[in-house]
Amino acid sequence: MNRIRGHNLARNFLSRSPSKSLISRGYVAPIQDLNFLIKDVYKFPEHYKKLGFDPEACGEDVIDMVVSETAKFGENVLAPLQEVGDTEGCKYVDKHTIKTPSGYKEAYEQYCEGGWQGLPYPEELGGQGMPQSMALFHSEILATANWTWGMYPGLSKGAINTIYSHGSEELKEKYLQRMISGEWTGTMCLTEPQCGSDLNQVSTKAEPLGDGKYKINGTKIFISCGEHDMTNNIIHCVLARLPGAPEGTKGISLFLVPKHKVSDDGEISSEFNGVSTGRIEDKMGCHGSSTCEINFEDAEGYLIGTENKGMNHMFTFINTSRLGTSIQGVAAAELSFQNALWYTKERRAFRALNGTQDPKHVADPIIVHGDIRKMLLIQKAVAEGGRSMIYDCARLADEMVVAMESGDKKKHDEIDDRLGFMTPILKGFLTEMGIESAQIGIQLYGGHGYIKSNKQEQVYRDVRISAIWEGTTGIQALDLLGRKIFRKGENMKPIRDHCNRLRQFAWDHMWSGATPEIKSHAKELYWKAVEWQFLTHSIGLRAMKDKDVVGVTSVDYLMYSGHVTLAEHWLKLEVAANDKLKEGSSNKEFYESKIKIADFVYRNMLPRTVALKKMIIYPSKSVMTMKANQFSFDHAL
Repeated sequence: MNRIRGHNLARNFLSRSPSKSLISRGYVAPIQDLNFLIKDVYKFPEHYKKLGFDPEACGEDVIDMVVSETAKFGENVLAPLQEVGDTEGCKYVDKHTIKTPSGYKEAYEQYCEGGWQGLPYPEELGGQGMPQSMALFHSEILATANWTWGMYPGLSKGAINTIYSHGSEELKEKYLQRMISGEWTGTMCLTEPQCGSDLNQVSTKAEPLGDGKYKINGTKIFISCGEHDMTNNIIHCVLARLPGAPEGTKGISLFLVPKHKVSDDGEISSEFNGVSTGRIEDKMGCHGSSTCEINFEDAEGYLIGTENKGMNHMFTFINTSRLGTSIQGVAAAELSFQNALWYTKERRAFRALNGTQDPKHVADPIIVHGDIRKMLLIQKAVAEGGRSMIYDCARLADEMVVAMESGDKKKHDEIDDRLGFMTPILKGFLTEMGIESAQIGIQLYGGHGYIKSNKQEQVYRDVRISAIWEGTTGIQALDLLGRKIFRKGENMKPIRDHCNRLRQFAWDHMWSGATPEIKSHAKELYWKAVEWQFLTHSIGLRAMKDKDVVGVTSVDYLMYSGHVTLAEHWLKLEVAANDKLKEGSSNKEFYESKIKIADFVYRNMLPRTVALKKMIIYPSKSVMTMKANQFSFDHAL
């Protein structure tokens, strides 16, 4: 199956990518680490060939070009705008005009000229037809170079995916090509002033006008990239209620609402479509992205998919965003680590406890100290292990897309269930660990980390939202337990199937592991998989009598799941690194470093599950018995 035209298409597309250096670079794309996962661990070139992609169009040389050209764009164009976006922020001009930070619009134009937005989309819609996972390699580099700039094309991809999956052929024909080219962007409009994540309370109204059109009225808040000056049209995906719709989420429909009306022949109108910006939020971080209050006043909209199935359809967008937010956690860990590493090698304080390391100077570099090394290793373990978790899911997503296109519904649904199980773990765990890594980055600088010009505190401010938007960590944890594991009639099938796979992976390396360390780590992982399933059953049994058990234990359970998954992936990396050493690789120190980090994870991070286990098995009464008025006798009375 020749899924895209071939090697020349990829080369022509990549040749348009910008590589002009604007300012001296700060962020450096970790290409060796990326290639280790792409080629040594997951063997993506072989993966693409197996799925039927043209080997010349998706082979190793094309992957190398995508990664290297994205690295140039990220390092030379986007990274210098990171601080600009933070200091300038977005400016509210009027209800139809928001000015983005200097350089953002020009960078976006270069991005579109390079054809990057269309990387994973079908050729017939103007895309490049490449695998979803290749687009993810690209997205991760951009996210680390400049997260807030990357939100504009990133959120647009969620809108594209939603319209492509659920929109009518008329809507696809009218809107998708311009969105895939980057000429127009898209947003997700869920939250309203009276409701955050509780979408049962959505009150925006949609009134049928006939001829497939609807009149939309309501206010949405916290709309990322809801208004900007980078494109001449913005396509909003809006949740609203039709007259007589059922209460709650079962009565929500999804509508496409453009900022400017579009004629039947696709021409954009100068007439605004009843969509305006009430304000932009003054936020802790992510200043480069506009977070808007959007007012819809008799705005013309079009139904996406089926009436009252808006939540089902919007989850296509939400899951795209949740995976993107998982990348934000990894990106923060990587960027904070990069900022900290050079500093700990150059900053001098005290002498090493085991004796002077550099007698020519008044003190040793702080990287010799155990506490400093431990913090750096946590950052590196999260960045690389988290990246592996995301790449593994991207590989599964490729298989799911091919199964859908080939009509293999059974395989599609099986993979979809696996990804559904993993998504809240990735989103919840990786964002929390990204925040921890960014906080560590400030700590590694000491007092200098608290100073804005050293850029570490910006990483923390920007990533702090990641554990809140697209569903807080608590909501991800309830989704994992309530919607995924304890689904009615499935007898906890998702966790059973996952732990079976995990035990088999560990068992194989317990007995055939190439080194004593691999065997030891595999044995530990095996018993963690057993314990993970036991804890799940324990929660389920106790929840039959006390439903608060789920709410009290869910976040601890999610973090437990994340640490076990991180350990699983570091065993994968350890095995792959050892294989390369056995082959006699000349890059010996690189692969040895992976083995050392894997041991660090098993000795210094996986033990966190011991405390988490204790919190999971304790009764809920230690949390739930205190009355609301007993929390304080001095205030909030």
